[in-house]
Amino acid sequence: MITLFRNFAKSKWAVGLFALIILSFVVVGAQSDIFANLGPRHVISAGERSVDQQRFRADFERVRANISEQAGRPVSFEELVEQGYLGQFLESQTQRLGFSAWAWKAGIRPGKELVLKRIREVPAFFNSITGQFDQELYVQALSQQSITPEMLEQDLRDEFAAAHYGAGLAAGVRLPAVYSALLAAQAMETRDGAWFTVTQAMAGSAGQPTDEQLNAFIKEMDAQLRRPEFRKVSLVLFTPGPNDARPAVTEEQLRERFEFRKDSLTQPETRSFTVLSAPSKEVADKIAAELRAGKPVAEVAAANRIQPTPYNNTPRTALGDPAIADAVFGLQAAGTTAAIQARVGFAVAQVTAINAGRDVTFEEARPALVQELQAEAAKTVAYDRVKKFEDARAEGKSIADAVAASGARLTQLPAFTQQGQLENGQPMQAPPAIIETAYALSKGGESDVINAADGQYFALRVDDVIPSALPPLDEFRAPLTQAWVQRENARLLSAKAEELAGRVRAGEDITAVAASVNASVTVRTNVAADQASQNANGAAVLRGLFGQGKDQVFTGNSETGFIVGRVNAIHAADPAKAAPLIAQLAPRMSAEWVDGISQHAITAAAARVKAKNSEQDARTAIGVTAPAAGAPAPAPAPAQ
Repeated sequence: MITLFRNFAKSKWAVGLFALIILSFVVVGAQSDIFANLGPRHVISAGERSVDQQRFRADFERVRANISEQAGRPVSFEELVEQGYLGQFLESQTQRLGFSAWAWKAGIRPGKELVLKRIREVPAFFNSITGQFDQELYVQALSQQSITPEMLEQDLRDEFAAAHYGAGLAAGVRLPAVYSALLAAQAMETRDGAWFTVTQAMAGSAGQPTDEQLNAFIKEMDAQLRRPEFRKVSLVLFTPGPNDARPAVTEEQLRERFEFRKDSLTQPETRSFTVLSAPSKEVADKIAAELRAGKPVAEVAAANRIQPTPYNNTPRTALGDPAIADAVFGLQAAGTTAAIQARVGFAVAQVTAINAGRDVTFEEARPALVQELQAEAAKTVAYDRVKKFEDARAEGKSIADAVAASGARLTQLPAFTQQGQLENGQPMQAPPAIIETAYALSKGGESDVINAADGQYFALRVDDVIPSALPPLDEFRAPLTQAWVQRENARLLSAKAEELAGRVRAGEDITAVAASVNASVTVRTNVAADQASQNANGAAVLRGLFGQGKDQVFTGNSETGFIVGRVNAIHAADPAKAAPLIAQLAPRMSAEWVDGISQHAITAAAARVKAKNSEQDARTAIGVTAPAAGAPAPAPAPAQ
């Protein structure tokens, strides 16, 4: 057989076959590169972990929602990109995903019980009537945030892994005392200095500006003074309005719905009890005996160094351990269970109260059922109006005529900006979809019917577009004149202070320089940092006196004018007074060191798995085009 292969390998057929194989590799490889571009684009990738464009958009959408809530107005993706939030979020998520991928590979893997326990702590995942964990509610609540159960559970595993790694990293950290000693020595040193205040009267005041100067000032202040573009729209709403009669609900409908929902309306039996965990069956038996003997739970827990876990009016379905649930709900009356073989170790439970379950009566359920049926009827009305409206539009009717034909409501919204602000600067209370749709159309443009979720539909027409423009000079001459005068006065004051400071730097005595402008000099010795801040010009003196070396001159803007001063001497801290501060600083510096080393560890872990991101794909995911070549980079986002 081996001889046969050898002979074949030397033949001309073998050479041709090998050539075909090599060619096939080239073709398959090229096709792989082409088809790879047709698959999902990964905004972030780290080892075997990745975030596609859909997930990234959902995550960044939550960032936008939070910032919009803080700002009190809708914030667009474009604004977030301009302010640097995209780059900041993209980098932080890349670091996080990189660390999580490394941690999993390194074997830092939280147990399933930790994840399940965290999920059970969320009330939204439990049926409010039965008290049972509801898989449908679980999936529905997550889907509203564009999250799947798998994504949530993975995020929780990542969260636990990071927390456990950080706790291990921080355990026992103690920085050398010399670090806090150096900081305390710097904080408690004292300084000698002299300074005086340059006032506006010494520098002179600006006169009234000419129209030419004001117009030039307007151009300089373009970004602050330019009015944004406003739009006026007519909005079509399909849901019943406040003047519409509430949909009627018949007794037959209520009875039918009650019979359908009767089982889910049943209130389950609940019990109040306390669970004490034990490391062994012997300890659990001992705890059970002591509780049956009448000892208080707190006393028994303290004696055995156990933290009791109380449960108040808890249904059986809320307990994650079936063994504990069987024992607790197996008691016929309040009392103490025997030792329980739990999922982890042993446990004993003491039941203190039993609340029997009961069926909810029709009359008790009536208000909720009426509200439920009326909400469904309102959605049906909206669906019917949408269909009639679209049919009328398909026939070529205008929006106004289609509104009349369908029974929908037409209302004019006040003018608003793309950021959702009204002309008075207040936020417009409208869903972001309305603003986005209005700014996606030109003047006179009419939208299709848009689903705003949960049975809410709307359509709109852009009635007018008020372009962005600078206001005319006469409209705000007085405040503009005041701003110009303030700026010129500040420039004159700063120039005068620098002139006087230059004379002191050149060697002229500070007292003589101050006297030349009729200013008095303040001279202080052994000034501590907190004493300088208590001065009338405290902030400026503090920055100057403690920000310069010996014999150096400083200047700074204060509430009463401009400070010009000189550092005369620097005195080291008193060791006896610095010692208590060293003890206070040591733990704080250790914590800061842990924060820093943790960040370095995260960065190193992300680098180890070659975590990377694509800002272009991130921009595509959120629908924001990349800046033109040579355009300035966005400013970094403010710290959150």
